[in-house]
Amino acid sequence: MRPLQISAETAVKLAEKLNVPLEQLMHMPQHILMKKLMELAQESKETEETKGGDES
Repeated sequence: MRPLQISAETAVKLAEKLNVPLEQLMHMPQHILMKKLMELAQESKETEETKGGDES
């Protein structure tokens, strides 16, 4: 399996956000990475909705 074709800067940021080691991220299958990114986006969306609801 080939490593992901992403820049080093992007890889570091993703590894931090997903709380996985950089080496593990680079060798992660693309479909699993996409699933984790979708979960992260969903959590982020829920957090924003919660914050937005507090302001009203």
